[in-house]
This record gives sequence, structure tokens and C-alpha cells, in this order.
Amino acid sequence: MTRTLCLAQDPEADELLSTDDFALLLGMLLDQQYPMEHAFRGPRKLAERMGGFDLRRIAEADPADFEELAATPPAIHRYGRSMARRAQALAQYVIEHYDGVPAGIWTDGDPDGKEVLRRLQELPGFGAQKAKIFLALLGKQRDVRPTGWQKAAGAYGDENSRRSVADVVDAETLAEVREFKKQAKAAAKTSG
Repeated sequence: MTRTLCLAQDPEADELLSTDDFALLLGMLLDQQYPMEHAFRGPRKLAERMGGFDLRRIAEADPADFEELAATPPAIHRYGRSMARRAQALAQYVIEHYDGVPAGIWTDGDPDGKEVLRRLQELPGFGAQKAKIFLALLGKQRDVRPTGWQKAAGAYGDENSRRSVADVVDAETLAEVREFKKQAKAAAKTSG
């Protein structure tokens, strides 16, 4: 990885996202129906409450206890309990399919971009769009660039775009991404 990410807009949370692949995956999972920077702060909140961030501890935690931990204000998400269940499912999936090594999603067997996208889409809580955005994030900000990654990521892989979290590198680009989304939403309303 070449730089510290700036997705949470908080130095400690961004450091965790930059150094722990599962924290980054989890932040992406939480990035729905919730402000992006707050979603990406979720892993740091869990780390503070659990005395560190550990994929296996998340996967193996008592579900009721983990839901409570995730939903305690400030919660990891607007839907803290539901997202706690999804976080545990994601952790369990990574353990079962990638021996607890999230980077295996994009490295095992030297996959091309299309295969990485397929693997991301298989993750609990990751649909087609979220998978494309995460693939673009890997390519643009983590230097994970399997052959064909930009094509597989679709428009999210476009250089110099401001369409998603993959393009956020500071407060200014966050504002530009928000403006893009606002305009896209307005265009969808007028055409619908």
C-alpha cells in the first residue's frame, strides 16, 4: 500500500483501515444508508470496545454480546445490530474461504480483475455495485491492480473520477464525491 487512506476522515480510524484488510472490508460493508466517513469509522469503534481489532474475535464473539457492542452509542451504523450480524457473517466467511486472510480475496491464485470482482460479490453483504467500488478502491488507493481491474470495476475504475469512496483521498474529494452523488440522484428523479 502506498498511502494512508483518508476515508473515515479521522487519523486513528484511517490508520486502522490502512493497515488491516478486514477493517477496510468491514468499512465497505458498513458503507450503505449511512454517511461514508461514519461507516469507515465503525472498525475503529469496534477496536476500541474489543481491546483491539481481530477478525477471529469478531467471528467467534457471542452474537448477542457483539450486537450490543456494535449498537452501543455511538453505534457502528444506523442499524447497529443488523450490521453486527453482517460483520460477523463477513468475518466467518473470510475465515472459512480464505483462512482468515482477507487479502486472499485478491491474491489467491493470482486472479484477474474479473475473478476478484466475482469473489467480492460472493462476500456476505457485497452486491455487484459494492464489489465494483471496493475493487476500484483496491486499485486506486492500495495498488492492488490485477489484470483488467479497471474494466471489471466499470465506471468506478475511471481515473480522476469522483463517484465513490474509491476516489476519496481528503476532505475536498469527499465533498466532490458527495456532489456527484447528489447530482446523480437528482438526475435519476427527473428521468424517473
